[in-house]
Amino acid sequence: MAEETYKGEHEFSISSRDKIYFPEAGYTKGELINYYEKISEVILPHLEDRPVTMLRFPNGIEDKKFFQKDAPDYFPDWIETIEIEKQEGDTTNYVICNNTATLVYLANQACITPHIWLSKKAKPDYPDRMIFDLDPSRNDFSEVKSAAKQIRKFLQEQLDLPVFLMTTGSRGLHLVVPLKSEENFEDVRNFAQEIAEYLENEFPEDYTTATRKNKRDDKLFLDVARNGIGQTTVAPYAVRPLQGAPIATPIDWDELNSLDSAQKYNLKNIFKRLARKEDPWSKIAKKATTLKSAKETFSIMLKEKNKKTND
Repeated sequence: MAEETYKGEHEFSISSRDKIYFPEAGYTKGELINYYEKISEVILPHLEDRPVTMLRFPNGIEDKKFFQKDAPDYFPDWIETIEIEKQEGDTTNYVICNNTATLVYLANQACITPHIWLSKKAKPDYPDRMIFDLDPSRNDFSEVKSAAKQIRKFLQEQLDLPVFLMTTGSRGLHLVVPLKSEENFEDVRNFAQEIAEYLENEFPEDYTTATRKNKRDDKLFLDVARNGIGQTTVAPYAVRPLQGAPIATPIDWDELNSLDSAQKYNLKNIFKRLARKEDPWSKIAKKATTLKSAKETFSIMLKEKNKKTND
């Protein structure tokens, strides 16, 4: 098929629209591009000002893939980037996706799934999200739902933290605490790790923090590694590179009981959902908090627990 020209805020050539990206469903590159163009009003607030890592599949999801952090030299000048220094001293030039044209351009570059930092360009060392990734060892989504409710109850009732929920589009759920970007990545990750280890100790038959799969014993993995600097998470409303083109979808807590899979929403049904329901994360930034009070409460909890253990 001949190249065509995208005519939006900026113009550029779109190629290979008919190339199959999702073989089982038959979804094409063109359908992926159309999706990101149509969803742009909803997804862009979640991408805004965040460094993006591109997960690219030039020949579809059953062929080779690669993560790309650096914006290639051939990317047009109108695509905004931010240069971030690596720990070893070099720099990475990340894409910043703040408009529909950039989003469509990335899709045309076979970026099926944009992954984003938990911080924004103004304060790249200070995250505005803390994430608990619930990763099941078994194919049992009911245990993921139970864990989400239990962990939410702890975070919300014990530590007074707001908690938002998202399907990953894969097997699990993300629990997300919006932050005011006052604590650095190390502090946030350490606190998330302490919480995960506390929950593991409280419910040793259910949860594990073991990073190696052969150490998990079929328990649900509480993954907090995404809270480290330079780490990324799948963007809300991003397409996942799995058959059926499932989509990482923010949901309300009252939807959890009826949810039967983390892949419920996909390229075929997501717009029906959005037609009847506003994005549950549209006001997430207004709930942003600091961790100071939660840390103090948690410290007292640990002291009381240790005292009971020693008595």
